[in-house]
Amino acid sequence: MDLGISKKVALVSAASKGLGKAIALELSKEGAFVGICARTEDLLIKTKEEIERETGNKVFAMKADITIYDDIKKFVNALRAEFGPIDILVTNAGGPPAGEFFDFEDKDWEAAFNLNLMSVIRLIREVVPDMKEKKWGRIINMSSISVKQPIANLILSNVIRAGVIGLTKSLSNDLAKYNILVNSVAPGYIMTERVKNLVEANAKKNGITQEEVISQLTANISLGRVGAPPEIGAVVAFLASERANYITGQTILVDGGMFKGLM
Repeated sequence: MDLGISKKVALVSAASKGLGKAIALELSKEGAFVGICARTEDLLIKTKEEIERETGNKVFAMKADITIYDDIKKFVNALRAEFGPIDILVTNAGGPPAGEFFDFEDKDWEAAFNLNLMSVIRLIREVVPDMKEKKWGRIINMSSISVKQPIANLILSNVIRAGVIGLTKSLSNDLAKYNILVNSVAPGYIMTERVKNLVEANAKKNGITQEEVISQLTANISLGRVGAPPEIGAVVAFLASERANYITGQTILVDGGMFKGLM
């Protein structure tokens, strides 16, 4: 199926590994000109080269910390200079630390707010003018199943990511007149380094093995397994495409049936 995004310019943040990398790879496979950023330059360059080898398409990579607004501005401007105005934005970021309410001080809440909400706001602010001018745009905000069903020991993520959904829904209404579609993808347990770390933390906290933690996680997943990053990449690529012209303001769960609610 042709997704109609060949030669579109796509920005994927925090894309040196995990979900960001999988998303960037999928968009590049579809012929998009992809720009990626991350804080670790060596890993970022390695990812750029891997994607270019696999897809045959050029990838722009630049070290940037999305918690620093000036880094965001520099990255967006550099990507624009390399490939042109931005058509597709995927706001991705690592998650805040695991823990319960009384484990965290104000500085921890402020750091999570900056990482997982302000980075989204700032990235959108910088790229929307390009999309308005073209009368075409796709914004996909990466969130988590925790926006539908809070996850134990992830209080920071549960609270802050809910704000991303409020932003997504609000902007979908505000930007629809410019043919800019705004959606969120909410993964369940996907086997990334982040989930591996959470498994390790839960095992340590509860005095059980990591295998037992994974068994507990998959017991609540209808498909009986943890997901894989390419399964997220495929959904994001579809939402970024011409094939998703009538989808906006939605939070798409990709969780293997983990969420048990009706809506």
